[in-house]
Amino acid sequence: MNAPSISDRGPRRFGWPQRVFSQVLLMQLAIITGVTVLVTGLFLAPLSAQLDDEAMRRALAIAQSTAAQPGIAEDLRTTEASASGPVQSAAEQIRRATGAEYVVVMDHRGVRWSHPETDRIGEVVSTDPGDALRGREVMEIDSGTLGRSARGKVPLRDPGDEVVGAVSVGIEYDSVRARLLGAIPGLLAYAGGALAVGALAAYLISRRLQRQTHDLAFSDISALLTEREAMLHSIREGVVALDGTGRIRLLNDEAQRLLGLGPEAAGRPLAEVLDGGRTADVLAGRVVGDDLLAVQGGRVLLANRMETDDGGAVVTLRDRTELEHLGRELDSTTGLIDALRAQDHEHANRLHTLLGLLELEMHEDAMEFVTEVVGVHRATAEQVTEKVQDPLLAALLVGKATVAAERGVSLRLAPGTLLPDRVVDPRGLVTVVGNLVDNATDAAAGSGDARIEVGLRAEGRTVVLRVRDSGPGIAPEQYASIFTEGWSTKDLPAHGKRGLGLALVRRLAERQGGSVTVAGADGGGAVFTVVLPEALAGPETADPATAPHPATTGDSR
Repeated sequence: MNAPSISDRGPRRFGWPQRVFSQVLLMQLAIITGVTVLVTGLFLAPLSAQLDDEAMRRALAIAQSTAAQPGIAEDLRTTEASASGPVQSAAEQIRRATGAEYVVVMDHRGVRWSHPETDRIGEVVSTDPGDALRGREVMEIDSGTLGRSARGKVPLRDPGDEVVGAVSVGIEYDSVRARLLGAIPGLLAYAGGALAVGALAAYLISRRLQRQTHDLAFSDISALLTEREAMLHSIREGVVALDGTGRIRLLNDEAQRLLGLGPEAAGRPLAEVLDGGRTADVLAGRVVGDDLLAVQGGRVLLANRMETDDGGAVVTLRDRTELEHLGRELDSTTGLIDALRAQDHEHANRLHTLLGLLELEMHEDAMEFVTEVVGVHRATAEQVTEKVQDPLLAALLVGKATVAAERGVSLRLAPGTLLPDRVVDPRGLVTVVGNLVDNATDAAAGSGDARIEVGLRAEGRTVVLRVRDSGPGIAPEQYASIFTEGWSTKDLPAHGKRGLGLALVRRLAERQGGSVTVAGADGGGAVFTVVLPEALAGPETADPATAPHPATTGDSR
Protein backbone atom coordinates (compact mmCIF):
# COMPACT_ATOMS: atom_id res chain seq x y z
CA MET A 1 0.00 0.00 0.00
CA ASN A 2 1.40 3.35 -1.01
CA ALA A 3 1.90 5.96 1.67
CA PRO A 4 -0.16 9.11 1.24
CA SER A 5 1.87 11.97 -0.12
CA ILE A 6 2.50 15.17 1.78
CA SER A 7 0.11 17.00 -0.51
CA ASP A 8 -2.65 14.58 0.41
CA ARG A 9 -2.49 15.53 4.08
CA GLY A 10 -3.91 19.00 3.72
CA PRO A 11 -2.18 22.39 4.08
CA ARG A 12 1.05 22.58 6.02
CA ARG A 13 0.64 23.93 9.54
CA PHE A 14 3.32 25.05 11.91
CA GLY A 15 3.48 23.44 15.30
CA TRP A 16 3.88 19.87 16.45
CA PRO A 17 4.85 17.75 13.41
CA GLN A 18 2.51 14.98 12.28
CA ARG A 19 4.95 12.48 10.77
CA VAL A 20 6.24 9.63 12.88
CA PHE A 21 9.83 10.39 11.87
CA SER A 22 9.67 14.03 13.04
CA GLN A 23 7.82 13.30 16.27
CA VAL A 24 10.15 10.50 17.30
CA LEU A 25 13.23 12.59 16.45
CA LEU A 26 12.00 15.57 18.50
CA MET A 27 11.06 13.37 21.45
CA GLN A 28 14.44 11.63 21.38
CA LEU A 29 16.30 14.96 21.18
CA ALA A 30 14.25 16.32 24.09
CA ILE A 31 14.98 13.23 26.17
CA ILE A 32 18.70 13.28 25.33
CA THR A 33 18.97 17.01 26.12
CA GLY A 34 17.09 16.63 29.39
CA VAL A 35 19.22 13.68 30.46
CA THR A 36 22.44 15.53 29.56
CA VAL A 37 21.42 18.62 31.54
CA LEU A 38 20.32 16.50 34.48
CA VAL A 39 23.56 14.49 34.52
CA THR A 40 25.64 17.67 34.24
CA GLY A 41 23.75 19.27 37.13
CA LEU A 42 24.06 16.14 39.25
CA PHE A 43 27.80 16.12 38.56
CA LEU A 44 28.33 19.81 39.36
CA ALA A 45 26.33 19.75 42.61
CA PRO A 46 28.68 17.41 44.51
CA LEU A 47 31.74 18.84 42.72
CA SER A 48 31.49 22.12 44.70
CA ALA A 49 31.24 20.27 48.01
CA GLN A 50 34.09 18.00 46.98
CA LEU A 51 36.36 20.96 46.17
CA ASP A 52 35.48 22.60 49.52
CA ASP A 53 36.35 19.39 51.34
CA GLU A 54 39.63 19.06 49.46
CA ALA A 55 40.58 22.68 50.35
CA MET A 56 39.75 22.17 54.04
CA ARG A 57 41.73 18.92 54.16
CA ARG A 58 44.64 20.61 52.45
CA ALA A 59 44.55 23.46 55.01
CA LEU A 60 44.36 20.92 57.83
CA ALA A 61 47.32 18.98 56.42
CA ILE A 62 49.42 22.17 56.21
CA ALA A 63 48.44 23.06 59.77
CA GLN A 64 49.41 19.57 60.97
CA SER A 65 52.75 19.81 59.18
CA THR A 66 53.39 23.24 60.69
CA ALA A 67 52.51 22.09 64.21
CA ALA A 68 54.85 19.15 63.77
CA GLN A 69 57.81 21.42 62.94
CA PRO A 70 60.47 21.07 65.69
CA GLY A 71 61.21 24.25 67.58
CA ILE A 72 57.99 26.19 66.92
CA ALA A 73 56.46 25.27 70.28
CA GLU A 74 59.74 26.10 72.03
CA ASP A 75 60.10 29.43 70.16
CA LEU A 76 56.54 30.24 71.18
CA ARG A 77 57.55 29.90 74.87
CA THR A 78 60.99 31.53 74.76
CA THR A 79 60.60 34.46 72.29
CA GLU A 80 58.38 37.47 71.87
CA ALA A 81 55.67 37.90 69.25
CA SER A 82 57.23 40.11 66.56
CA ALA A 83 57.45 40.50 62.81
CA SER A 84 61.08 39.45 62.88
CA GLY A 85 60.71 36.62 65.34
CA PRO A 86 61.54 32.99 64.48
CA VAL A 87 57.85 31.91 64.62
CA GLN A 88 56.88 34.49 61.97
CA SER A 89 59.82 33.48 59.79
CA ALA A 90 58.99 29.79 59.95
CA ALA A 91 55.25 30.41 59.32
CA GLU A 92 55.87 32.62 56.30
CA GLN A 93 58.29 30.11 54.83
CA ILE A 94 55.65 27.40 55.07
CA ARG A 95 52.96 29.72 53.65
CA ARG A 96 55.01 30.58 50.59
CA ALA A 97 56.02 26.95 50.05
CA THR A 98 52.45 25.59 50.24
CA GLY A 99 50.58 28.47 48.55
CA ALA A 100 48.31 28.94 51.57
CA GLU A 101 46.59 32.28 52.11
CA TYR A 102 47.86 32.47 55.67
CA VAL A 103 49.64 30.41 58.34
CA VAL A 104 48.86 31.79 61.80
CA VAL A 105 50.56 30.51 64.94
CA MET A 106 48.90 31.61 68.21
CA ASP A 107 49.62 31.05 71.88
CA HIS A 108 47.23 29.61 74.43
CA ARG A 109 45.53 33.03 74.75
CA GLY A 110 44.74 33.27 71.02
CA VAL A 111 47.37 35.95 70.38
CA ARG A 112 48.93 35.82 66.91
CA TRP A 113 52.65 35.14 66.66
CA SER A 114 52.57 35.05 62.86
CA HIS A 115 50.41 36.59 60.12
CA PRO A 116 50.87 37.63 56.46
CA GLU A 117 50.07 41.16 57.56
CA THR A 118 52.75 41.79 60.18
CA ASP A 119 50.90 44.64 61.87
CA ARG A 120 48.33 42.11 63.09
CA ILE A 121 50.98 40.13 65.02
CA GLY A 122 50.33 40.42 68.73
CA GLU A 123 46.57 40.77 68.26
CA VAL A 124 43.96 38.23 69.23
CA VAL A 125 42.67 36.16 66.31
CA SER A 126 39.33 37.17 64.78
CA THR A 127 37.69 33.74 65.01
CA ASP A 128 37.23 31.54 68.06
CA PRO A 129 40.25 29.21 68.48
CA GLY A 130 38.72 27.44 71.47
CA ASP A 131 38.34 23.94 69.92
CA ALA A 132 41.95 23.88 68.70
CA LEU A 133 43.28 25.16 72.05
CA ARG A 134 41.34 22.39 73.76
CA GLY A 135 43.24 19.82 71.70
CA ARG A 136 40.82 19.18 68.79
CA GLU A 137 41.42 19.54 65.06
CA VAL A 138 38.95 21.73 63.14
CA MET A 139 38.00 22.00 59.41
CA GLU A 140 35.65 24.77 58.32
CA ILE A 141 34.74 27.42 55.78
CA ASP A 142 34.71 30.78 57.54
CA SER A 143 35.42 34.49 57.09
CA GLY A 144 38.21 36.34 58.85
CA THR A 145 40.40 39.38 58.49
CA LEU A 146 41.57 38.18 55.07
CA GLY A 147 38.12 37.27 53.83
CA ARG A 148 36.40 33.92 53.26
CA SER A 149 38.67 30.89 53.32
CA ALA A 150 38.85 27.15 53.82
CA ARG A 151 40.45 26.64 57.21
CA GLY A 152 42.21 23.96 59.16
CA LYS A 153 43.14 24.40 62.85
CA VAL A 154 45.25 22.04 64.98
CA PRO A 155 46.61 22.26 68.54
CA LEU A 156 50.31 23.08 69.04
CA ARG A 157 51.93 20.86 71.65
CA ASP A 158 55.29 21.02 73.44
CA PRO A 159 57.55 17.98 73.91
CA GLY A 160 55.55 17.10 77.03
CA ASP A 161 52.35 16.89 74.92
CA GLU A 162 50.90 19.94 76.59
CA VAL A 163 48.86 22.32 74.38
CA VAL A 164 50.73 25.63 74.30
CA GLY A 165 48.93 27.17 71.33
CA ALA A 166 47.38 26.43 67.95
CA VAL A 167 48.13 26.66 64.23
CA SER A 168 45.47 27.99 61.83
CA VAL A 169 45.96 27.66 58.05
CA GLY A 170 43.65 29.21 55.46
CA ILE A 171 43.21 28.43 51.73
CA GLU A 172 41.77 31.31 49.75
CA TYR A 173 38.15 30.44 48.88
CA ASP A 174 38.31 32.27 45.58
CA SER A 175 40.83 29.71 44.36
CA VAL A 176 38.40 26.92 45.20
CA ARG A 177 35.67 28.68 43.27
CA ALA A 178 38.07 29.23 40.39
CA ARG A 179 38.75 25.47 40.23
CA LEU A 180 35.01 24.82 40.11
CA LEU A 181 34.47 27.33 37.35
CA GLY A 182 37.50 25.99 35.51
CA ALA A 183 36.02 22.51 35.49
CA ILE A 184 32.73 23.64 33.97
CA PRO A 185 33.97 24.25 30.36
CA GLY A 186 35.49 20.78 30.18
CA LEU A 187 32.37 19.23 31.65
CA LEU A 188 30.19 21.12 29.20
CA ALA A 189 32.42 19.97 26.35
CA TYR A 190 31.94 16.35 27.37
CA ALA A 191 28.20 16.93 27.79
CA GLY A 192 28.05 18.58 24.38
CA GLY A 193 29.90 15.67 22.80
CA ALA A 194 27.56 13.19 24.42
CA LEU A 195 24.59 15.28 23.28
CA ALA A 196 25.91 15.35 19.71
CA VAL A 197 26.44 11.59 19.64
CA GLY A 198 22.98 11.04 21.11
CA ALA A 199 21.42 13.41 18.57
CA LEU A 200 23.15 11.57 15.70
CA ALA A 201 21.98 8.21 17.01
CA ALA A 202 18.44 9.58 17.40
CA TYR A 203 18.52 10.88 13.83
CA LEU A 204 19.70 7.55 12.42
CA ILE A 205 17.07 5.63 14.40
CA SER A 206 14.38 8.06 13.27
CA ARG A 207 15.48 7.76 9.64
CA ARG A 208 15.22 3.98 9.86
CA LEU A 209 11.79 4.35 11.43
CA GLN A 210 10.85 6.72 8.63
CA ARG A 211 11.70 4.09 6.03
CA GLN A 212 9.85 1.37 7.90
CA THR A 213 6.71 3.49 8.37
CA HIS A 214 6.87 4.91 4.82
CA ASP A 215 6.98 8.44 6.25
CA LEU A 216 3.42 8.19 7.57
CA ALA A 217 1.83 10.25 10.31
CA PHE A 218 0.52 8.57 13.45
CA SER A 219 -3.02 9.38 12.33
CA ASP A 220 -2.31 7.69 8.98
CA ILE A 221 -1.00 4.57 10.71
CA SER A 222 -4.04 4.43 12.97
CA ALA A 223 -6.36 4.82 9.97
CA LEU A 224 -4.46 2.15 8.03
CA LEU A 225 -4.70 -0.30 10.93
CA THR A 226 -8.42 0.35 11.27
CA GLU A 227 -8.94 -0.11 7.54
CA ARG A 228 -6.82 -3.26 7.52
CA GLU A 229 -8.84 -4.82 10.33
CA ALA A 230 -12.11 -3.96 8.59
CA MET A 231 -10.86 -5.28 5.26
CA LEU A 232 -9.35 -8.51 6.57
CA HIS A 233 -12.42 -9.45 8.55
CA SER A 234 -14.91 -8.52 5.83
CA ILE A 235 -13.44 -10.15 2.72
CA ARG A 236 -14.63 -13.60 1.78
CA GLU A 237 -11.13 -14.96 1.40
CA GLY A 238 -9.08 -16.50 4.18
CA VAL A 239 -5.86 -14.72 5.15
CA VAL A 240 -3.21 -16.29 7.39
CA ALA A 241 -0.07 -14.32 8.30
CA LEU A 242 2.95 -16.18 9.71
CA ASP A 243 6.17 -14.84 11.22
CA GLY A 244 9.66 -16.11 10.52
CA THR A 245 9.36 -18.87 13.15
CA GLY A 246 6.10 -20.28 11.79
CA ARG A 247 3.93 -18.65 14.45
CA ILE A 248 0.51 -17.36 13.40
CA ARG A 249 0.43 -13.57 13.53
CA LEU A 250 -2.99 -12.99 12.01
CA LEU A 251 -6.02 -15.11 11.20
CA ASN A 252 -9.07 -13.41 9.76
CA ASP A 253 -12.66 -14.60 10.19
CA GLU A 254 -12.83 -16.45 6.87
CA ALA A 255 -9.55 -18.29 7.54
CA GLN A 256 -10.90 -19.37 10.93
CA ARG A 257 -14.00 -20.75 9.23
CA LEU A 258 -12.14 -22.53 6.45
CA LEU A 259 -9.52 -24.08 8.74
CA GLY A 260 -11.88 -24.81 11.61
CA LEU A 261 -9.84 -22.71 14.06
CA GLY A 262 -10.72 -20.11 16.67
CA PRO A 263 -9.28 -16.67 17.47
CA GLU A 264 -7.05 -18.25 20.12
CA ALA A 265 -4.95 -19.79 17.34
CA ALA A 266 -3.30 -16.39 16.73
CA GLY A 267 0.10 -16.25 18.41
CA ARG A 268 0.57 -20.03 18.45
CA PRO A 269 2.89 -22.09 16.21
CA LEU A 270 1.26 -23.45 13.07
CA ALA A 271 2.30 -27.01 13.96
CA GLU A 272 0.27 -26.80 17.19
CA VAL A 273 -3.04 -25.75 15.66
CA LEU A 274 -2.96 -27.88 12.49
CA ASP A 275 -2.24 -31.58 12.41
CA GLY A 276 0.24 -32.84 9.88
CA GLY A 277 -1.02 -33.06 6.33
CA ARG A 278 -1.00 -31.26 3.04
CA THR A 279 -2.81 -28.20 4.41
CA ALA A 280 -0.13 -27.66 7.07
CA ASP A 281 2.61 -28.29 4.49
CA VAL A 282 1.11 -25.70 2.11
CA LEU A 283 0.76 -23.06 4.84
CA ALA A 284 4.29 -23.70 6.12
CA GLY A 285 5.78 -23.47 2.61
CA ARG A 286 6.95 -27.08 2.43
CA VAL A 287 4.88 -27.43 -0.74
CA VAL A 288 5.47 -24.65 -3.25
CA GLY A 289 3.53 -23.50 -6.27
CA ASP A 290 0.56 -21.40 -7.30
CA ASP A 291 -3.08 -22.28 -6.62
CA LEU A 292 -2.22 -25.28 -4.46
CA LEU A 293 -5.10 -27.58 -3.54
CA ALA A 294 -5.69 -28.77 -0.01
CA VAL A 295 -8.53 -30.50 1.82
CA GLN A 296 -9.36 -29.38 5.37
CA GLY A 297 -12.33 -30.78 7.24
CA GLY A 298 -14.20 -31.76 4.08
CA ARG A 299 -13.51 -28.42 2.39
CA VAL A 300 -11.51 -28.05 -0.78
CA LEU A 301 -9.18 -25.05 -0.43
CA LEU A 302 -7.10 -23.19 -2.98
CA ALA A 303 -4.00 -21.70 -1.33
CA ASN A 304 -1.39 -19.19 -2.44
CA ARG A 305 1.63 -18.26 -0.32
CA MET A 306 3.80 -15.14 -0.54
CA GLU A 307 6.97 -14.56 1.47
CA THR A 308 7.45 -11.29 3.38
CA ASP A 309 10.62 -9.29 3.94
CA ASP A 310 10.89 -10.28 7.61
CA GLY A 311 11.06 -14.02 6.82
CA GLY A 312 7.38 -14.66 7.40
CA ALA A 313 4.61 -15.28 4.87
CA VAL A 314 1.02 -14.44 4.03
CA VAL A 315 -1.24 -17.25 2.79
CA THR A 316 -4.57 -16.63 1.11
CA LEU A 317 -7.23 -19.35 1.11
CA ARG A 318 -10.28 -19.67 -1.14
CA ASP A 319 -13.14 -22.09 -0.62
CA ARG A 320 -13.31 -24.20 -3.76
CA THR A 321 -15.69 -26.83 -2.41
CA GLU A 322 -18.75 -25.67 -4.33
CA LEU A 323 -16.73 -25.03 -7.48
CA GLU A 324 -15.22 -28.50 -7.33
CA HIS A 325 -18.69 -29.90 -6.73
CA LEU A 326 -20.03 -28.05 -9.77
CA GLY A 327 -17.02 -29.10 -11.86
CA ARG A 328 -17.51 -32.76 -10.97
CA GLU A 329 -21.21 -32.47 -11.62
CA LEU A 330 -20.29 -31.05 -15.01
CA ASP A 331 -17.99 -34.02 -15.62
CA SER A 332 -20.74 -36.42 -14.51
CA THR A 333 -23.31 -34.60 -16.66
CA THR A 334 -20.99 -34.79 -19.65
CA GLY A 335 -20.59 -38.53 -19.08
CA LEU A 336 -24.34 -38.98 -18.74
CA ILE A 337 -24.93 -37.03 -21.94
CA ASP A 338 -22.48 -39.27 -23.77
CA ALA A 339 -24.17 -42.31 -22.29
CA LEU A 340 -27.62 -41.01 -23.23
CA ARG A 341 -26.41 -40.30 -26.75
CA ALA A 342 -25.11 -43.85 -27.04
CA GLN A 343 -28.34 -45.19 -25.55
CA ASP A 344 -30.28 -43.10 -28.02
CA HIS A 345 -28.41 -44.80 -30.88
CA GLU A 346 -28.94 -48.22 -29.33
CA HIS A 347 -32.62 -47.46 -28.72
CA ALA A 348 -33.00 -46.37 -32.33
CA ASN A 349 -31.41 -49.63 -33.50
CA ARG A 350 -33.78 -51.60 -31.30
CA LEU A 351 -36.80 -49.72 -32.66
CA HIS A 352 -35.65 -50.32 -36.21
CA THR A 353 -35.27 -54.02 -35.44
CA LEU A 354 -38.72 -54.12 -33.84
CA LEU A 355 -40.21 -52.25 -36.81
CA GLY A 356 -38.63 -54.71 -39.25
CA LEU A 357 -40.01 -57.69 -37.33
CA LEU A 358 -43.47 -56.17 -37.31
CA GLU A 359 -43.35 -55.35 -41.03
CA LEU A 360 -42.32 -58.93 -41.72
CA GLU A 361 -45.31 -59.99 -39.61
CA MET A 362 -42.98 -61.87 -37.25
CA HIS A 363 -45.09 -60.93 -34.28
CA GLU A 364 -43.92 -63.67 -31.94
CA ASP A 365 -40.27 -62.84 -32.62
CA ALA A 366 -41.00 -59.17 -31.96
CA MET A 367 -42.59 -60.00 -28.60
CA GLU A 368 -39.63 -62.16 -27.59
CA PHE A 369 -37.21 -59.35 -28.58
CA VAL A 370 -39.03 -56.74 -26.48
CA THR A 371 -39.34 -59.12 -23.51
CA GLU A 372 -35.63 -59.90 -23.60
CA VAL A 373 -34.51 -56.22 -23.75
CA VAL A 374 -36.82 -55.12 -20.94
CA GLY A 375 -36.02 -58.16 -18.82
CA VAL A 376 -32.27 -57.55 -18.83
CA HIS A 377 -32.60 -54.01 -17.42
CA ARG A 378 -35.26 -55.07 -14.92
CA ALA A 379 -33.14 -57.97 -13.70
CA THR A 380 -30.16 -55.69 -13.13
CA ALA A 381 -32.20 -53.13 -11.15
CA GLU A 382 -33.92 -55.83 -9.09
CA GLN A 383 -30.59 -57.48 -8.25
CA VAL A 384 -29.13 -54.18 -6.99
CA THR A 385 -32.17 -53.15 -4.93
CA GLU A 386 -32.41 -56.61 -3.39
CA LYS A 387 -28.83 -56.54 -2.05
CA VAL A 388 -28.44 -52.79 -1.47
CA GLN A 389 -31.55 -51.71 0.39
CA ASP A 390 -30.66 -48.05 0.81
CA PRO A 391 -32.49 -46.27 -2.06
CA LEU A 392 -29.79 -43.60 -2.67
CA LEU A 393 -26.99 -46.16 -2.95
CA ALA A 394 -29.11 -48.52 -5.05
CA ALA A 395 -30.01 -45.73 -7.49
CA LEU A 396 -26.34 -44.69 -7.66
CA LEU A 397 -25.17 -48.21 -8.49
CA VAL A 398 -27.87 -48.71 -11.14
CA GLY A 399 -26.92 -45.46 -12.82
CA LYS A 400 -23.18 -46.20 -12.57
CA ALA A 401 -23.78 -49.66 -14.07
CA THR A 402 -25.50 -48.09 -17.09
CA VAL A 403 -22.73 -45.54 -17.61
CA ALA A 404 -20.03 -48.21 -17.19
CA ALA A 405 -21.77 -50.49 -19.69
CA GLU A 406 -21.74 -47.74 -22.32
CA ARG A 407 -17.97 -47.51 -21.82
CA GLY A 408 -17.58 -51.24 -22.25
CA VAL A 409 -17.15 -51.96 -18.53
CA SER A 410 -19.24 -54.52 -16.68
CA LEU A 411 -20.27 -53.48 -13.15
CA ARG A 412 -21.53 -56.20 -10.85
CA LEU A 413 -22.04 -56.75 -7.15
CA ALA A 414 -19.64 -58.99 -5.30
CA PRO A 415 -20.94 -62.23 -3.78
CA GLY A 416 -22.11 -61.71 -0.22
CA THR A 417 -23.13 -58.09 -0.79
CA LEU A 418 -25.94 -57.08 1.56
CA LEU A 419 -26.48 -53.62 2.99
CA PRO A 420 -29.62 -52.93 5.10
CA ASP A 421 -31.56 -49.70 4.91
CA ARG A 422 -30.05 -48.32 8.14
CA VAL A 423 -27.31 -46.07 6.80
CA VAL A 424 -26.74 -43.09 9.11
CA ASP A 425 -25.16 -40.83 6.46
CA PRO A 426 -26.25 -42.13 3.03
CA ARG A 427 -24.99 -39.02 1.21
CA GLY A 428 -21.52 -39.45 2.67
CA LEU A 429 -21.51 -43.10 1.64
CA VAL A 430 -22.74 -42.08 -1.85
CA THR A 431 -19.72 -39.78 -2.11
CA VAL A 432 -17.33 -42.58 -1.16
CA VAL A 433 -18.93 -45.17 -3.49
CA GLY A 434 -19.32 -42.70 -6.37
CA ASN A 435 -15.67 -41.58 -6.25
CA LEU A 436 -14.32 -45.13 -6.09
CA VAL A 437 -16.63 -46.45 -8.85
CA ASP A 438 -15.77 -43.52 -11.14
CA ASN A 439 -12.06 -44.11 -10.60
CA ALA A 440 -12.50 -47.84 -11.20
CA THR A 441 -14.47 -47.19 -14.40
CA ASP A 442 -11.74 -44.90 -15.74
CA ALA A 443 -9.08 -47.48 -14.84
CA ALA A 444 -10.90 -50.51 -16.31
CA ALA A 445 -12.14 -48.86 -19.52
CA GLY A 446 -10.20 -50.13 -22.52
CA SER A 447 -8.77 -53.18 -20.75
CA GLY A 448 -9.51 -56.75 -21.78
CA ASP A 449 -12.60 -58.16 -20.04
CA ALA A 450 -13.17 -54.75 -18.40
CA ARG A 451 -15.10 -55.19 -15.19
CA ILE A 452 -15.79 -53.63 -11.80
CA GLU A 453 -16.87 -55.50 -8.71
CA VAL A 454 -18.52 -53.62 -5.84
CA GLY A 455 -18.96 -55.24 -2.47
CA LEU A 456 -20.99 -53.77 0.41
CA ARG A 457 -21.63 -55.63 3.61
CA ALA A 458 -22.57 -54.87 7.20
CA GLU A 459 -20.59 -56.12 10.19
CA GLY A 460 -22.69 -55.05 13.13
CA ARG A 461 -22.91 -51.29 12.75
CA THR A 462 -19.78 -51.15 10.55
CA VAL A 463 -19.97 -50.89 6.76
CA VAL A 464 -17.18 -52.48 4.72
CA LEU A 465 -16.90 -51.36 1.10
CA ARG A 466 -14.64 -52.98 -1.50
CA VAL A 467 -14.28 -51.79 -5.09
CA ARG A 468 -12.19 -53.91 -7.44
CA ASP A 469 -11.30 -53.11 -11.06
CA SER A 470 -9.51 -54.88 -13.88
CA GLY A 471 -7.34 -51.91 -14.78
CA PRO A 472 -3.52 -51.66 -14.80
CA GLY A 473 -3.34 -51.40 -10.99
CA ILE A 474 -1.25 -49.12 -8.77
CA ALA A 475 2.43 -49.50 -7.94
CA PRO A 476 3.01 -50.43 -4.26
CA GLU A 477 5.28 -47.41 -3.72
CA GLN A 478 2.33 -45.15 -4.60
CA TYR A 479 -0.12 -46.66 -2.12
CA ALA A 480 0.46 -43.85 0.40
CA SER A 481 0.63 -40.93 -2.04
CA ILE A 482 -2.58 -41.60 -3.96
CA PHE A 483 -4.64 -40.25 -1.05
CA THR A 484 -2.77 -36.94 -1.12
CA GLU A 485 -4.50 -33.86 -2.51
CA GLY A 486 -3.37 -33.11 -6.05
CA TRP A 487 -2.20 -36.64 -6.93
CA SER A 488 -3.71 -37.89 -10.19
CA THR A 489 -2.81 -39.73 -13.38
CA LYS A 490 -5.63 -38.25 -15.47
CA ASP A 491 -5.72 -35.28 -17.80
CA LEU A 492 -7.10 -32.06 -16.39
CA PRO A 493 -10.87 -31.67 -16.70
CA ALA A 494 -12.71 -28.52 -17.75
CA HIS A 495 -12.59 -27.08 -14.24
CA GLY A 496 -8.81 -27.38 -14.22
CA LYS A 497 -8.05 -29.43 -11.07
CA ARG A 498 -7.75 -33.12 -10.22
CA GLY A 499 -6.48 -35.20 -7.35
CA LEU A 500 -9.28 -34.57 -4.84
CA GLY A 501 -11.55 -37.62 -5.04
CA LEU A 502 -9.48 -40.07 -3.01
CA ALA A 503 -8.42 -37.31 -0.61
CA LEU A 504 -12.09 -36.62 0.11
CA VAL A 505 -12.77 -40.35 0.50
CA ARG A 506 -10.02 -40.58 3.08
CA ARG A 507 -11.27 -37.48 4.96
CA LEU A 508 -14.85 -38.81 5.04
CA ALA A 509 -13.65 -42.18 6.31
CA GLU A 510 -11.37 -40.66 8.96
CA ARG A 511 -14.10 -38.30 10.11
CA GLN A 512 -16.22 -41.35 10.97
CA GLY A 513 -13.28 -43.04 12.66
CA GLY A 514 -12.72 -45.35 9.68
CA SER A 515 -9.98 -45.94 7.14
CA VAL A 516 -9.34 -46.48 3.45
CA THR A 517 -6.63 -48.72 1.99
CA VAL A 518 -5.55 -49.92 -1.44
CA ALA A 519 -3.96 -53.17 -2.54
CA GLY A 520 -3.32 -55.12 -5.71
CA ALA A 521 -6.03 -57.50 -6.99
CA ASP A 522 -5.49 -61.08 -8.05
CA GLY A 523 -5.18 -61.15 -11.81
CA GLY A 524 -4.39 -57.43 -12.04
CA GLY A 525 -6.11 -54.23 -11.12
CA ALA A 526 -6.59 -52.62 -7.73
CA VAL A 527 -8.82 -53.18 -4.72
CA PHE A 528 -9.91 -50.25 -2.52
CA THR A 529 -11.27 -51.12 0.92
CA VAL A 530 -13.15 -48.62 3.07
CA VAL A 531 -14.14 -49.39 6.66
CA LEU A 532 -16.76 -47.07 8.23
CA PRO A 533 -17.50 -47.82 11.89
CA GLU A 534 -20.88 -46.70 13.28
CA ALA A 535 -22.13 -46.12 9.72
CA LEU A 536 -25.35 -48.07 10.42
CA ALA A 537 -28.04 -47.23 12.93
CA GLY A 538 -29.06 -49.82 15.47
CA PRO A 539 -31.84 -52.22 14.50
CA GLU A 540 -34.18 -50.49 16.95
CA THR A 541 -33.75 -47.10 15.17
CA ALA A 542 -36.29 -46.54 12.42
CA ASP A 543 -35.78 -44.11 9.56
CA PRO A 544 -32.49 -42.59 10.76
CA ALA A 545 -31.99 -38.99 9.71
CA THR A 546 -29.45 -38.49 7.02
CA ALA A 547 -26.72 -36.00 7.79
CA PRO A 548 -26.62 -33.25 5.18
CA HIS A 549 -23.31 -33.24 3.44
CA PRO A 550 -22.50 -31.51 0.17
CA ALA A 551 -20.63 -34.60 -0.98
CA THR A 552 -18.46 -34.49 -4.00
CA THR A 553 -18.03 -37.31 -6.42
CA GLY A 554 -14.93 -37.33 -8.50
CA ASP A 555 -11.57 -38.71 -9.41
CA SER A 556 -8.13 -39.08 -7.99
CA ARG A 557 -6.15 -41.53 -10.04
